[in-house]
Amino acid sequence: MEVPRRPQPSSFTLPLPKPASSALSPLGAVEKVTKKHPMKEELQEKKDGTADEDQFGEDLFSTEEEESAVSVFVEAPTDTSGLEDTNTSIVERHFKLSLQDSFSEDSSMSEERLAEEAKEAKKKSEEEEAAAKERAAQRQLLAIEELVQSERNYLRLLQVSTVTIRSNLQKLQPPPANLDSMFLYTEDVIDVSSRLLSLLDQKQIQPGDPLYLETLCDSFLSLSSDIEAAYNEYLANYNNVTEVENSYKQKDALWNDIVKVIKTSAPEVNATSLSFFLVMPVQRIARYPLLLQTIQKHTDSAHPAYALLEQTAHTSIALNCRINEYKRFREVADKYKKTETLTIKDKINRLNTHSIAKKTARLSQHIKHETGLTPKLVDEEFDALEGFFYVLEHGILELLENVETYLHHLQGFLACKTEEFDLDMDGEKAPICYKEITTALRQWILPTFEKRMRTLIHKPLCALRDLLVGPRNLIRKRLDKLLDYEVICDKSSQTYEEQAVANTYRTMNTLLLNELPQFNGLALQMIWSMLGTFSCLHKDLASDMEQLFQSFAQQLPHSSLDPSAFWRWAESAVLEGAKKLETLCRSVEDTLNAPVVQPLSPSSQHRLKQLTGKHGSGKIYQVIGAVVGSRDLDLNLAKGELVAVISEADTRGDKRRWLVDAGGRRGYAPSSKLLRYHQPAEDPPPSPHLTLPEGVTGIRRHSYTPEGRPLSVMSQPCFQVFAAYDFKARGNHEVSIRAGEPVRVLERHDKRGNPEWSLVEATGGHRGYVPSNYLTIMPLGTGPPGTFQPYC
Repeated sequence: MEVPRRPQPSSFTLPLPKPASSALSPLGAVEKVTKKHPMKEELQEKKDGTADEDQFGEDLFSTEEEESAVSVFVEAPTDTSGLEDTNTSIVERHFKLSLQDSFSEDSSMSEERLAEEAKEAKKKSEEEEAAAKERAAQRQLLAIEELVQSERNYLRLLQVSTVTIRSNLQKLQPPPANLDSMFLYTEDVIDVSSRLLSLLDQKQIQPGDPLYLETLCDSFLSLSSDIEAAYNEYLANYNNVTEVENSYKQKDALWNDIVKVIKTSAPEVNATSLSFFLVMPVQRIARYPLLLQTIQKHTDSAHPAYALLEQTAHTSIALNCRINEYKRFREVADKYKKTETLTIKDKINRLNTHSIAKKTARLSQHIKHETGLTPKLVDEEFDALEGFFYVLEHGILELLENVETYLHHLQGFLACKTEEFDLDMDGEKAPICYKEITTALRQWILPTFEKRMRTLIHKPLCALRDLLVGPRNLIRKRLDKLLDYEVICDKSSQTYEEQAVANTYRTMNTLLLNELPQFNGLALQMIWSMLGTFSCLHKDLASDMEQLFQSFAQQLPHSSLDPSAFWRWAESAVLEGAKKLETLCRSVEDTLNAPVVQPLSPSSQHRLKQLTGKHGSGKIYQVIGAVVGSRDLDLNLAKGELVAVISEADTRGDKRRWLVDAGGRRGYAPSSKLLRYHQPAEDPPPSPHLTLPEGVTGIRRHSYTPEGRPLSVMSQPCFQVFAAYDFKARGNHEVSIRAGEPVRVLERHDKRGNPEWSLVEATGGHRGYVPSNYLTIMPLGTGPPGTFQPYC
């Protein structure tokens, strides 16, 4: 029978009846126990209605209440007898059994409820995780689209600045100076950016595709070296861009025109300067790590391309570090490779306490190295590079000098236009062909060859010579910084300025070790290339000349000869021409070396008489060049001055210094500057060419007598020329004669028209110059008409 429920009291206490005369029956005890059950159920229902409490807390609370109820029954005072004790134990057993049944029912209900709540919590967490993944994927997609779209906008603006704005600025009159230097290396940046986008577009994958991220990373990694090379040079040149733009801003009219062109060429952007566009590569290279790290942040680590994305992000960071380091190196190089042309005043103005102390420390350190007091810091790798650089520099300068000499001789050859001279051979074919060939050579073939020579060899060599200045200055400056570095390293503590000096040396040393091998390799490659070009130019010249000569080959003599006979004829003709050339050179040399007798001044004549009376005519010499004394007892003599030789050696027996008398002054003079002076006799014989006997007509050599006109010559006396005095030749252009020796006069004067010397032919066929006053004429009688012997 179900016991009706009653309202729960405010305090859970179970009043036990006091002992009475009539004892409780067992049924009554059970009845009281069963009445406790509805109260517990009511508590359980109230606990089930509370949704925010923990299940385990509910079980714990119910268990504690039940235990308190049990304690009420157990601890209730009783004064009954043994029967009452028996009834009480029976009631307790029944109550415990009912509690166990209720505990089992509650535990089963709690497990079911826990399972349902766990399932709901798991479902809720899965939904939240899915939503988080969806949000991360959305953010990843937005980051990827931002990288790609910003790259496209960046490339478009660079193309606008390089193509549109640059071409419009070049149309200004006059165009801005150094405009091309502002856009230097911009094409390389545009090229690498367009290649990155083209690699993404080739796959034809949308940004939402999982393979798109992998394609993006692969494309960036494959172009990382090209990106570094392009941005290295652009960022290193960016300081020059700002300097050129600042120079434009100083000219108001020019800057207003530039701003107007920029606004007209790119109206969609609010740009008012060129730096708005040209600073974009500087900003773009720094944004790559930020964009890639944003994509990595919103990418699940379980994504197939996560490892590749992480590598790409690290690569972009390392790329920026290397670019910054390269820019720092270039700034140091640009600072020290400049060549300054300073006057003495500028150098004095630069002197201060710091510079004097620095130079003194360097000199002291250098002296310590040379004397071996301190060891020198040796870098074998750099020493090898430096030695090879100086070898290359010497070779480049030598090659440039040879090329310039070659071009100078070529210009001299072109300036001598022999085909314009009239050779009086108009009727012969060979001279006509020669004129046509030389005309073609001088007007077309050789000028074209010279132009190509200057463009392909001389101009690159000059540019390469100018490029040598920067590395040479850096090498010299490194030596100075090395001395400073060695002084600093010896100190226990370093100041901030000393640390900066040490860092500068390390930077310069690293820069030279990295860049000098590349410069040496490129310079050597250019030298080999120019030598190959030089050979190709001469090959083309030979081909053009061969083609030219073949067109006139049939008109030239000896063209019908077979090759062997032709080469024999050519060899003999060359040898014959060489002999003629040698003879011509010898005659020219004799002409140039012909003695010239200058008339003596009255003071020289007085000195000549004085020296002749004191030392004799055989000791008189003339100074042929100015003499400046450099040692003790040396004389200073002017050209043409007369002296008398006292001794043909000095006190030490040196025959290169002669002791001479200069008319009161005595001292030494070099023997190479003295030439024997031939003074005329007191009564010199009459010149053999001044007068002839009356009625004698002089015969002109190389005269031409027309045919049909008989030559009638009256009988005339004959004369013979003899040497009146002995004369000893002093060079190849003179000839020795003895007194009384018959000679034949070939020329009455020397090549310069001086009648003081005559060209004669002596006995044995020897020819040379002798003084004219050493010759005399003696008549030999009258010969038959028309005969002249031996000289008439």
